[in-house]
Amino acid sequence: MIKKLFLIILSATFLTGCSSSYGTYLNYNEVNNSNIDKEQITKVKVADFFANELCVIPDELNHMKSSNITATSALILNSTKDELIFANNIYQRLYPASLTKLITALVVFRNADLSEVVTVSKNAANITESGAKLCGFKEGDKITLETLLNSLLVYSGNDAGIAIAEHVGGSEEGFAKMMNETVKEIGAVHSNFVNAHGLHNDNQYTTAYDLYLVFQELLNYEGFTSIINQVSYTAAYKNAANQTISKEYLNTNRYLKGTEDAPDGVSVIGGKTGTTSKAGNCLVLYSKDANNDSYISVILQADSGNSSYINHLFKQNKYILYTS
Repeated sequence: MIKKLFLIILSATFLTGCSSSYGTYLNYNEVNNSNIDKEQITKVKVADFFANELCVIPDELNHMKSSNITATSALILNSTKDELIFANNIYQRLYPASLTKLITALVVFRNADLSEVVTVSKNAANITESGAKLCGFKEGDKITLETLLNSLLVYSGNDAGIAIAEHVGGSEEGFAKMMNETVKEIGAVHSNFVNAHGLHNDNQYTTAYDLYLVFQELLNYEGFTSIINQVSYTAAYKNAANQTISKEYLNTNRYLKGTEDAPDGVSVIGGKTGTTSKAGNCLVLYSKDANNDSYISVILQADSGNSSYINHLFKQNKYILYTS
């Protein structure tokens, strides 16, 4: 009996010393407009330590081209039907900017209780880097981890990232170690993180494929989708004088704010944006179509914040891979 696999390429360099082999990949239209028996499609072996959720596909599927997609790295797949739509340079190591916060969220979901109360440190409250997006938390503020996580993912507050890191990891360095351990555990082996927020560091990098793995893992945690689907979030917390503070933060996602139109028939559930001068414009989106099929899209190092890249991605050819 044929069992579908997720359609993204796992670099052969991950599999040194492990048994694996390539299978047949087919253009979606070729399969659906022919008499090909899907039960007879070439089977694929998968390295045991990656279980049966990942597979290796030929490198030529990682170099698709489109004149409308100029981002250095781009990926989109239909994760419901196991259809690869577009992949280009998805293993190239690039700076993640605030997409880093997705890994931060994954560490939190795995290791902490969202009801825990965090006291904001002087370090977290005093980020001085020019252009850093801040929630405006002050030293001594007492905020639940749930509030910090919402502020991190919806508004992309870098001060929220540091407060989370210090609380969950004991220090920023300790949390970065947890981040790196976590991504390696899920097979995202081409990444390295030194901070929880994504402000630039030459030693912090990832790939589109690794971000796909992280995002796919996050979808397994109750509450994640509802967080990223919010147009805005109201944070309520206590300051050092025990006074109640309330602040509203708008989502950075243009689709949710209504300033960008989704592709025809597609609804954007949410995702994460990221921008620095060296990372360029970065984006991960989670979408569904009229048939309730789910899509994960990743753009890294785009030259503008124009989300129409995603519209172009949806128009590419599709590829299907099967394994026993």
